[in-house]
Amino acid sequence: QVQLVESGGGLVQPGGSLTLSCAASGFTFSGYAMKWYRQAPGKERELVGIISFIGSTSYADSVKGRFTISRDNAKNTVYLRMNSLKPEDTAVYYCSASTSVSKSPDYWGQGTQVTVSS
Repeated sequence: QVQLVESGGGLVQPGGSLTLSCAASGFTFSGYAMKWYRQAPGKERELVGIISFIGSTSYADSVKGRFTISRDNAKNTVYLRMNSLKPEDTAVYYCSASTSVSKSPDYWGQGTQVTVSS
């Protein structure tokens, strides 16, 4: 049974930091590209960033320089480190797994809420 379980969301003040984790099971994690998406209320889902199975990363312009994706294949976990958070980063964040960086996700997590507010 495939599972992607996000954790680490919460309420943080503007300018603060947060690290999300996504624990994977039920598939060969090391062979998948992992993607983080987010969806704010009333908005479409947005791709935040990607990490390939060899560790190459790319980011949306809106988070470039502030967010960092990493993975630990030994722990079957992908991380999203978010620095200098802004109110517009408020959203539900989802991790997903794809067989390649260019393909749509095969698996999704349930999401974790991040709220940036003073």
